[in-house]
Amino acid sequence: MAFGKGHHLHLIDGSGFIFRAYHALPPLTRKSDGLPVGAVSGFCNMLFKIIEDQKGSNAPTHLVVVFDAKGKTFRSDIYPEYKMNRPPAPEDLVPQFPLTRDATRAFGLACIEQEGFEADDIMATLAIQARDAGGHVTIVSSDKDLMQLVGNGVEMYDAMKNKRIGSEQVVEKFGVGPNRVIDVQSLAGDSVDNVPGAPGIGIKTAALLINEYGDLDSLLERASEIKQPKRRETLIDNADQIRTSRDLVTLKTDMKMDCDLDDFAVHAPDPEV
Repeated sequence: MAFGKGHHLHLIDGSGFIFRAYHALPPLTRKSDGLPVGAVSGFCNMLFKIIEDQKGSNAPTHLVVVFDAKGKTFRSDIYPEYKMNRPPAPEDLVPQFPLTRDATRAFGLACIEQEGFEADDIMATLAIQARDAGGHVTIVSSDKDLMQLVGNGVEMYDAMKNKRIGSEQVVEKFGVGPNRVIDVQSLAGDSVDNVPGAPGIGIKTAALLINEYGDLDSLLERASEIKQPKRRETLIDNADQIRTSRDLVTLKTDMKMDCDLDDFAVHAPDPEV
């Protein structure tokens, strides 16, 4: 049966799981050759817990673990400084990346990544495909960048906090609904990803402006109307940078992919793997 109404797709942020596992657990090495495996062990425990916890109406009919591919993405072409402030992955974590892919497949689960794009873009594309097909989507991640996708059958689930994230929780975080998260992020920027935004404007001020003017384009067009001189000058002087920031924070929802939602149907783990 083709994916559609009555089906439930779980999109698991595999890269997020790996880093959480690495930082949460003490180092662990394989006795035979000293290979670091602590993050792999933690990753497997987290994946198993997700599978076991999601029962009943929350149980997935389809599930895929999504990873970041190695190398730069199209966002670096837009803004070369994007994520350039981040340190490289720890040396003892790097050899564990391929092992987490192997572990995912050993669970009988699909896993995907695609060069030139981030895991968030893959999840965004698949979430929209599943939503448009009439299915329900749960994105297993706490990544705030994914909150722009919430609503109309798409929710998030923070596995560490056992917390579901819907439109109400998005408003609590950003001061606007999911459909305006991109606008707020474009203004506030993101120091973690080195997204510049508008200097001196944070989440609260950005939400205030978007709620007052309706959307980012209207705000920039009417920036000269803003009474506060510094805020007005910031928006006028940094309009191009704000628009570039919007390009950076907007997730791709139309990626061309060599897979289909039906490929992610849940199967029992293969004991031979």
